[in-house]
Amino acid sequence: MLGIFLLWLVFRKVDIGNVVEQIFEANYWWILLSFICAIISHLSRAIRWNILIGAMGYQTRTRTTFYAVMVGYFANLALPRLGEVTRCGMLSKKENIPFDSLLGSVVAERMFDLIVLIFMIFAVILFQLEIVGGFVNRMIFTPILSKFSNNLFGILIFLAILALIVITLIILYRIFKERLQHSILYQKCRKFIYGFLDGLKTIKNLKRRMAFLFFTFMIWLMYFLMTYLVFFSMEATSHLTVIDGITVLALGSMGMVAPVPGGLGAYHFIVKATLFEIYKIPNEIAASWATLIHTSQSLMLVLLGAISYFMLVGTKKVTDHAKN
Repeated sequence: MLGIFLLWLVFRKVDIGNVVEQIFEANYWWILLSFICAIISHLSRAIRWNILIGAMGYQTRTRTTFYAVMVGYFANLALPRLGEVTRCGMLSKKENIPFDSLLGSVVAERMFDLIVLIFMIFAVILFQLEIVGGFVNRMIFTPILSKFSNNLFGILIFLAILALIVITLIILYRIFKERLQHSILYQKCRKFIYGFLDGLKTIKNLKRRMAFLFFTFMIWLMYFLMTYLVFFSMEATSHLTVIDGITVLALGSMGMVAPVPGGLGAYHFIVKATLFEIYKIPNEIAASWATLIHTSQSLMLVLLGAISYFMLVGTKKVTDHAKN
């Protein structure tokens, strides 16, 4: 619902017919180049994930991991963060690797990506303080802070209830600890938590750190090129610079991590506002450009995700993949 509402905000003051016309008139050779960059970024993510999995003592094939990553992206288009669970489940069944350890490794790599994104956002704001700083403060931080200040009492009540629940659970655990330790459910939960923590420790225990950093760089370089190259698909955005591309990537990524399927609506809203407010791109063109890049990439994820799913389920399953 949030995504639909944000889409309504994006298109409520634009002529949809003009938006569709501008999208069809775009130069799709640049879109094709952005597809190539996207595939390289997804392949780099798969290889980087293999490095984390290797740090836990398991070996995986790059093509299988790539298929799992693409199925995960496909799932994210249906439900936010479903993709992380889906790709772990697919790879766990295919390569016979514990699901909990895979999930921990994915959380670890996502935390690392979040650090990169936060650093990029602060760098963009710092080096373009006059034009970007005011926009981010006006469009993002001020609305968030106002919501917190307006609902401070409700937030405090929620935190108090949450603290009470946690304290109650701790007390109950100490009372029934011996009984719980002999239950099957407790043992399964304990095994899952330890496996999950094992996955989280992968970055700390990495032996191939330079390779991990290199493929992280490749992921974000390709993300940048996926954005920057599409500028040239429309004449009105073709003058935007490399720095502008980094800015759109950094701010647009905030829309992609929003709790909406595939960044739908949130990405459009932030990117359109960025192009219109900061770079003075006409309103309809800004909406067209945001729609063009998001829709084209989403369609590519649907296609590759569907192919990857059939490649995973249609090939022979690994029956024995013991930890080294």
